[in-house]
Amino acid sequence: MVHGFTLSAPKLYGVSGGSIKKWFTSVIVNFKICASFGIYIILHAMYEIFQKYLDDKTELTQQESERIQSFAIIKKLRKRQYLLQEGDVWKYDAFITQGCVRTYTVDEKGGEHVNSFSIENWWTGDRESLMMQQPSRFNIDAIEDTELVLFTHENFEMLCREIPALNNIVNTILQRSFISAQNRIQASLTLTAEEKYLNFINKYPGFASRIPQTMIASYLGMTPETLSRIRKQTAKK
Repeated sequence: MVHGFTLSAPKLYGVSGGSIKKWFTSVIVNFKICASFGIYIILHAMYEIFQKYLDDKTELTQQESERIQSFAIIKKLRKRQYLLQEGDVWKYDAFITQGCVRTYTVDEKGGEHVNSFSIENWWTGDRESLMMQQPSRFNIDAIEDTELVLFTHENFEMLCREIPALNNIVNTILQRSFISAQNRIQASLTLTAEEKYLNFINKYPGFASRIPQTMIASYLGMTPETLSRIRKQTAKK
């Protein structure tokens, strides 16, 4: 028995070829149903993380929750797989349910410059490309296996118009993103290299163990050698 389906093989002797064919067809159909059910369970579990995020932020009616879910697209990324590549137009509002991604540019010499990291319960994407509908200057790829809930921007805007509570969440996110960008610019202009690193690990304590040091150095605007020296110095204090 497989997930409630009984698969009893017919005796081969004295059974017509048509009966055997019907039995094999039933086996294939049952396994397809089992596989589809398994995929549904996995996708549902991934979406439930996003639903919990919404429930923690606001109160939605069951109808509103179901309306939002009906437009959700579940996406899985393998480690190092792209979510967005430079030159493509970003078309989604994307929420991370598991994993970590980085947003970065690549210069003419092939050097990578990390703009940001995003982890579980954070949103990611290229706002400039999304709003201007122009090719992105950025790449976004997975630092580790990552799962996301996506909405096409057209559908997401429609949902925000229909559901004021969702629109309020989005406005709060945009305000916090603007404040975060201001703080990062200020830190890059005024803090020493050591202060930048300490500020980073204090603000994002879990990042250091999940993100390669070369990427953290790029994000902080220093060489990996400088970061290594700073880490050794701070460890002695």
